[in-house]
Amino acid sequence: MPAKKKSSAKLKSVKPSGKREESFFELVYEVARQIPKGRVTSYGAIAACLGTNLSARMVGWAMNGAGRVKPKVPAHRVVNRKGMLSGKHHFKTPNAMENLLKKEGIKVKNDTVVDFDKKFWAPAEELGF
Repeated sequence: MPAKKKSSAKLKSVKPSGKREESFFELVYEVARQIPKGRVTSYGAIAACLGTNLSARMVGWAMNGAGRVKPKVPAHRVVNRKGMLSGKHHFKTPNAMENLLKKEGIKVKNDTVVDFDKKFWAPAEELGF
């Protein structure tokens, strides 16, 4: 019996880049670029959107390198599952992530997004997966 072929249609429908194959990090960046201003999502929500529910930490690794990627990736809009700015130490200054969120109208208190449930953007739902 031949091995099952994994369907990548779900991943390619995020936003094709024209490349033959996309790395996991590139797919993470494509999802992150679609987060609207004034909204946030979580590492786990991006992982689930890409069909890899247990890869939230890999999404975090991708976000860690997002500052060197073109086109820009709004990594400041990706927080942990509780709304905490867990990636803030990977920005140029410890307050940069919070300041970028505040510029977009997102309130932050004690390194946590205020009204996280209301500001949360669910990529799997919003992108139709």
